Formats: sequence, C-alpha cells, structure tokens
Amino acid sequence: MATFISVPLKKSSDVDLVKPLSKYVTSTYPAGDEQAEYIRAVEELNKLRRSALGRPLDKHESSLEILLRYYDQLCAVEPKFPFSENQLCLTFTWKDAFDKGSLFGGSVKLALASLGYEKTCVLFNAAALASQIASEQNLENDEGLKNAAKFYQLASGAFSHIKDTVLSALNREPTMDIAPETVGTLSMIMLAQAQEVFFLKATTDRMKDAVIAKLSNQAAEFYGDAFKQCQYKDNLPKYFYFQEVLPVLAAKHCIMQANAELHQSVLAKQKKRFGEEIARLQHAAELVKTVASRYDEYVSVKDLTDKINRSLVAAKKDNDFIYHDRVPEVKDLEPIGKAVLVKATAISPPLSQKFADVFEKMVPMAVQQSMTVYSQRKSETVNRLVGTMREATNLCNGVLASLNLPAALEDLSGDSIPQSIAEKSRSIVQQGGLQSIEQLIKDLPELLTRNREILDEALKMLDDEETTDNELRAKFNQRWNRTPSGDLYKPLRAEGANFRSILDKAVQADQVVKDRYNAHCEMIALLCKPESELSAALPSANPMKTLQGSEVVNVLRAQLAQLDEVKREREALESDIKGVTFDMCGTFLTALAKDGAINEEQLSLGQLDKMYSEHNQKVQASLRQQEELLGKIQVAHQEFSSLKQSNTEANQREEVLKKLASAHDSYVEISSNLREGTKFYNDLTEILLKFQNKCCDIVFARKTERDELLKELQQSIAREPSAPNFNVPAYQSQPPTAPGGPTPAPRTIFVPPQAPPQTQDKSLPPARPPPPNLTPAASTPVTPTPTGNPPPVAPPSAAQGPPYPAYQGYPQYFQMPMGYNPYAYGQYNVPYVPYQAPPGQAGYPGAPPGTQGYPGYPQQPSQQNYYPQQ
Repeated sequence: MATFISVPLKKSSDVDLVKPLSKYVTSTYPAGDEQAEYIRAVEELNKLRRSALGRPLDKHESSLEILLRYYDQLCAVEPKFPFSENQLCLTFTWKDAFDKGSLFGGSVKLALASLGYEKTCVLFNAAALASQIASEQNLENDEGLKNAAKFYQLASGAFSHIKDTVLSALNREPTMDIAPETVGTLSMIMLAQAQEVFFLKATTDRMKDAVIAKLSNQAAEFYGDAFKQCQYKDNLPKYFYFQEVLPVLAAKHCIMQANAELHQSVLAKQKKRFGEEIARLQHAAELVKTVASRYDEYVSVKDLTDKINRSLVAAKKDNDFIYHDRVPEVKDLEPIGKAVLVKATAISPPLSQKFADVFEKMVPMAVQQSMTVYSQRKSETVNRLVGTMREATNLCNGVLASLNLPAALEDLSGDSIPQSIAEKSRSIVQQGGLQSIEQLIKDLPELLTRNREILDEALKMLDDEETTDNELRAKFNQRWNRTPSGDLYKPLRAEGANFRSILDKAVQADQVVKDRYNAHCEMIALLCKPESELSAALPSANPMKTLQGSEVVNVLRAQLAQLDEVKREREALESDIKGVTFDMCGTFLTALAKDGAINEEQLSLGQLDKMYSEHNQKVQASLRQQEELLGKIQVAHQEFSSLKQSNTEANQREEVLKKLASAHDSYVEISSNLREGTKFYNDLTEILLKFQNKCCDIVFARKTERDELLKELQQSIAREPSAPNFNVPAYQSQPPTAPGGPTPAPRTIFVPPQAPPQTQDKSLPPARPPPPNLTPAASTPVTPTPTGNPPPVAPPSAAQGPPYPAYQGYPQYFQMPMGYNPYAYGQYNVPYVPYQAPPGQAGYPGAPPGTQGYPGYPQQPSQQNYYPQQ
C-alpha cells in the first residue's frame, strides 16, 4: 500500500555569475583587499551554483543541504547587489518540471532577469528533492518514519512559500510548475503524505484505535482536498505527471478512509455496538473494493482487503448467531474525529545548518544607497561652508583692489614697483603665466568632445535595442510578453538626460571663464614680464614721501595685517571642514537591523548638524570680523586719499596698479576654475564610462532574453496545429437513408489474400509489370539444363510485402543467414554457384539497346516515374 508521490526537479541552464558580479564589484569598490575578497566570494557563489544545479543530485540529505545552502546564499546576497533588469541584469533560464514538450517544439522553459525567479526555482528543487528523499526512506523503522515526516513537511512548506511569493517575485506569468495553483496542490499532497506517515507510525507503535482512526481520517481528508484541487484546475490534468498522480490520490483517499472505518469498528465492538461495527466494516470493504477495481495498477490493497473481510465475516457471524444487532446505514453513523499532527515547515532563511555568508562583510544595498545620499549631503554641506568663505575672500580682494591696497601704501615713492605687485608678478610667473592658462583652455573642448561621444554611444545602444524590441512587439503582438524597452530604459534615459544637461551647463561655465580671461589677458601678460619691463610700463608720479610716517598709513597697514590674519584663519578652517569624517555605515546598519528600514534623511541631517555646527559658527564669526575690518579700512582709505596730492599722473598710476591687482586675482581664480573644469571632465569621463558599461550590459542581457524568447515562440508555433478544428457536416459522415425504407445493413469489406489491381491502395506505388512472354525472331533459343528445381511460379499481379522465406529453397542454394551480405562472397565459406535455368523454361531475351524498349510492350513516357515524387 505504501505508494508515495515525489516531484521531479526543474533543470536550469548554465549562468556565468563571475563576470557581471565581478564587474560590479570592481566598479563599486576601490581596489584593495576588500575588492579582492568580494571577487573571491563571487567565485565561491558561482561554484556553489554549479554544485547545486549543474549536475544530477543524489536522493540524499547531503544533496538537499547543497540546494538549501545555495538558496540561503541567494537570500543573503539579494539585498547586497542591485539585481534588476536595468542595473545588474542576470538572466536565469529554467525548464518546466512537468511539461516535457514535444519532438519538434522542445520543452517549455522561461528565461527571466530576476533573482527572485532563481530563488523560486531553487526552492522548488529543494522541495522536490525533499519529496524524493522522503519517498526513499525505510518506513519499517522509527528513524525512517521520522525522516520521511520531516522531509514531507519541509516540501509542503517550501511549496506553500512559493505559492505566496511567486507572483511578487516574477514580473510576468510563471510556468505551470511554479504557478500558485500547482504548488498549492503539491503542498497539500506533501502534507497528506506526512499525515499518512504519522498514521503508519501510530500503527507500528500499536497506539489506541481511536487515535489511529483520527489520524487516518485526517489523512483521508488531506488526500481528498488534494484530489479536488488537481481535478478542478483547468491546466493540471493535461500533464502526464498529474494524470499519474490523480489515481494515486483517489486511491489513497479511499484507503485512509477505509483504515479509519476499520479502527473505528474496533471501538464500536468494544462499546458493544455490533451493528455499527458491521456497518463500518462494510463501508471499508466497499472502499477497498473500489480501489482494487479502479486503481489496482497503482496501489495494492490485497492485505488490507483480507484484513477487513476477515473482520467483517467474524462480525457478521457473531451478530447473526449471538447479538442480532441492527446494522445502521452509513449515513447514520457518527462522523469519525480528526487529529492533525503535521504542519508545513515555515521557510525562514537560513534553512541550511552549515550556511556561512561569503558576502558577510558587504553591506546591503539599502545601506549603500543611504551612504551615497549621505555622502552627497555631506558634500553639499562642505561646499556650502567653503563656498561661503571663498565668496567672502573674493569680495575682500575685490574691495582692496578697488582701493588699490596695499599697493597704494607701498607706492609712496611714485617711481618703483610696489612690493605687493612684485610678489603677484612672481606668483603668476611661477604658476606658468599665460601659457598654462591657454593650454588648459585648449584642453577643455577635447575633454568635452570625448564625454559627448561616450554619452551619445551609450544612448545609441539603447535606441537601437528599443527599435528592435518595438519591431518584434509589432510583429508578435501579445506573444511578445516581456517588459517594453521604453519602460525599462526610463531611468537610464533620465540619467542620460541629466548628464547631457550637466555637459551643457559646463559649456556655459567654460565660456564665462574664457570671457573673463579675455578681459584680463592684457594685464596678466604685463604681470608676466620681467620687473624692468613692468616698472617701465607703470606711469610715474610725484613723490609722496610726506605720507610715509603719517598715522593714517600706519592704521591702514595694521588693518590690512588683521585682514590677512582673517584670511589665513579662514584657510585653516577650510582644511578642518574638509577633514571632518564620520562612518555612518554602522548607524545605518543598526537602524536597518532594528526597524527593518532606514530613515536616511533624519539620521544624516542629525549627524551633519552635530559635526558641522561648530564650524558653521566659526565661518559666521569670520564673516562678521571681515565686514568690520573692511568698514574701518574704507574709512581710513578715504582719509588717506584726501592727504595724497591729486594729479593726472598719480591717478593713471593708481588705475594701472588697480588693474594689475585685479588681474592677479582673476588669474588665480581663472586657473582654479580651469583646473576644476579639467578635473570635472576627467571625473565625468569615468562616470560616463560606467554609464556606458551599464547600458552595454543591459542591452546585452536584453538581446540574450530576446533570443530566448524568439526560440520559445518558434517552439510554441511549432507545437500549434497547422489548421483549426472544424466539424464535419452530418450529411458527409452519415449516409442518407431512403424515406420509409428499411435501414441497410452495414457494408462488409472483404480483402482477399491477393487483392486485384483495381483494389490496390492509391497510397502505394503501382505494381511492377511482369516481363513480356515474347520470343523474338532474331533470338536464339536457349537449351535448358535439366535440374531438380521446381517449376517457376508466375509473378503476382500485385505488389507483395517483404519476401520472408516461407518455403523451402531451391536445391544447390543455401539459406541466407541473418546479416547476410550478398556482395561479400566467401564470408561464410559458401562457394559461388552460377545461375542455371530450370528445365522447361526459356531464358529471358537479351535487353534491347538503351534507346529502345521491349518490342510489343507499351512504352512509358521517359519523364513519368513509378513512384510519386515528394
């Protein structure tokens, strides 16, 4: 009776995990020990997949352990990599476990770029292998019964988990083997078998009949529910697997119910209810009789039938002779109780006992994304503080340049180069002068062109693949049931549009820098000249030596010294702001483990405010101090200007000195802007290359998916009938009956042993005609040689079947053994005997020339063939 159902495994195509995952690791993590460790982990994951799916698995617990370990690793790695169609695209192909396909169409399979699909199929295989391991257990001992119950409950839980998660894990309709209705049915079957194992355990341990009856009745209910689910689903009964399973489920339902009635009859006998005992035994006998008559080829119930019949005969005998108790109807019997001792195992990773995450040190994607946003927030905060200080410094330099300070204080003699102007000239020369700026300006268009080409090439790949996808969608219509490329590429196109906008803004910023350079180019060139030429280019003025010891000059110099000190403090503060660091990874991990989600904005803003609040106060204090000093300097400069002698030469000299000071500041700012622009373009090149690689990867994955889908469509088209079904009219299928006349008897077709030529099947080639019985006048009669051969038999008028040797051969000829080769004489040491005509038969006439036919025989057209052409 112990016939248990197991589930076949799904088969997967080979997938290379190393290349795409390693590429993501190298592009995301910097080179070093961490990157090398993650690449080794990727290789271990690939080896684990090959061990779990790349070879046939034994029906042993160690094989199940490998599958569960791979499933646990997939669950652990899923939040750490951006597995999706438009990011890290890995296409997994799995065949249907039940639909074996056809000779020309092939088996049904589905290819999806979804890690959830891979997890679902791996869990299905784990459940299927668990069912196979359970069915191989020895149910004669306690250990086998315990293991069988454990594995059946694990299989039931796995199938139930797939039922609840498969639709959310896949973005399209799944294959029938992992569809919710299929795995729900399989889960119920596994649970019923686990309940039956507990029934067998209770029977082996000779527990009370009341307990055994309840266990058996519950198993019967489980089998009945599973049978109904199989029978009433539209798609399941068409599979050969379920065609074999349905009779087993029906038989098991009857057998478990018969066992429940058998053990309940024992209770009735103990309670002196002999009529109830007979009724239950009769019901049990009817159930096993049904099994024996309908499902005997699937399940044997001989032992159970004998046991029930013996009990029934004894009960009837005792009741007829002793008790005379009334036998009630089955519908009037009290229902048997039920006892559920099984439960589907909850699927909560890790399922493997030996699982160790090879990516343990890699943080989840949620933390990585939070870290990225946090880094952007931190950069914005730093840039805001540093930008505020730099704007204040530029404002200060502009005010001093408009006042010609400190050059005005240094040019009291009126005929020498001021010290500050000389220092600025030397600074420009040391930084490369005009040549360095012109080279930087010349390099910018090349960098811009390179970035535009990379971006255009990436977007062109998306456009080409989307065009192909739209053409195939228009060709196959609803059959082309994959995500449209236009919808899939929306994030990438938005990212590309953002890059193009950045490049356009960069072009505008480059033009602003060039215009500023053109405005100050003449004065910058003057600063690049030697001191003698610079001194000669400066207009001379009357000496102002009377101001050298004045109090106003001393006050201005003291205030300028304080302003320089503010600038130096500001530079130190900028370095401190850029040097602030804090590892938010631990904070995000703690929040993720505690709440299951990360409130990045709240955590990041709170931490940034804590880190930069003190620096923000120092920046504001520096700005206030600068504002106070500039106000005092402007007041002192007005007094200083009133004391100076005013003439044309002095005004011209002061104007040139102002332009030189402004040119120096512009040179420093332009050089800084150009270097930042060069760095920006170089950094953007790396980002665009990553974007291009991302586009290339997703386009390649889409092409692979497209090829798989095209192959699947071709197979499905090959499986479809070439013409639709139609009904034959009644007058064509039934001969007309004469009105009022008797119904004619059906015609009997008699086929004689040798059918006449007119009854020959038209599908066969025409019979070869017999040779002509003519004796040409020119031919010489052949003298026959007397032999012992029987007279020849006339050739048949119709084509015959294979010439099986059903008669005795001619004398002097040997029967051909099996495998005889008529072209290899001597292989059986048989001498060659030339043909000798039998007595009384003339030989055939010689063949006419090739261009003539036999005389007196109708000629056949040369182009007509005996056999129909294919």
